Amino acid sequence: MELLDFARGPALTIAFAIFAIGVAWRLSSLLFTPRPHRRAEAREGTPSDAKAFVRGVFSRFIPHKTYRDVVFANHLNAYVFHIGLFIVVFLYRPHILFIEGFTGLSWPALPNTLVYGVGLVTVVSLGVALARRMTNPVQKILTTFDDYFSWALTVLPVLTGLLVVNGIGARYETLLALHILSVCALLIWLPFGKLMHTFLFVLSRGVTSVRLSRRGATF
Repeated sequence: MELLDFARGPALTIAFAIFAIGVAWRLSSLLFTPRPHRRAEAREGTPSDAKAFVRGVFSRFIPHKTYRDVVFANHLNAYVFHIGLFIVVFLYRPHILFIEGFTGLSWPALPNTLVYGVGLVTVVSLGVALARRMTNPVQKILTTFDDYFSWALTVLPVLTGLLVVNGIGARYETLLALHILSVCALLIWLPFGKLMHTFLFVLSRGVTSVRLSRRGATF
């Protein structure tokens, strides 16, 4: 019980504090950093920055037709584990109750057995993503420690959660403590690694789209 008390007490409190401060710091450093003055006028017929921003965010959800056949399987797998992670985190009843305890917000949950199935599919999908990263020549060259470490910290909470609900490997209290500690590790790392794209992908896509649009690029 000492490990569990530590995990859901000091460890979780410290992890949430680092997560909140880290995310706020990363976002503020981007949003409030002075931008260079635009010296060139936008090309004639260029859409407004707002329109280009929104178009850039949503157009990237579907791969460009030139590369669609090549990246389709990889793109589909990415959707599988991203949607799976969302369902496991936000639509599992115990997680909703946990969030409600902190924020007072609540919403309907999916059946537990369905979430367990989604969790298993998510782990398999993440495994497929890792295997492709390790075998695809281009991805292998571009992969850094951050990619592998972020992958491990993403899959561990899902995997330990499945072990908890099935009682595999150790006592329930020990498994629950390990599950919570894996979540703590993920929260601490998220603001400082590539997992920060959880918050930055909208800004990244939108700003890139505005810049390309002003130069006359179409997509």
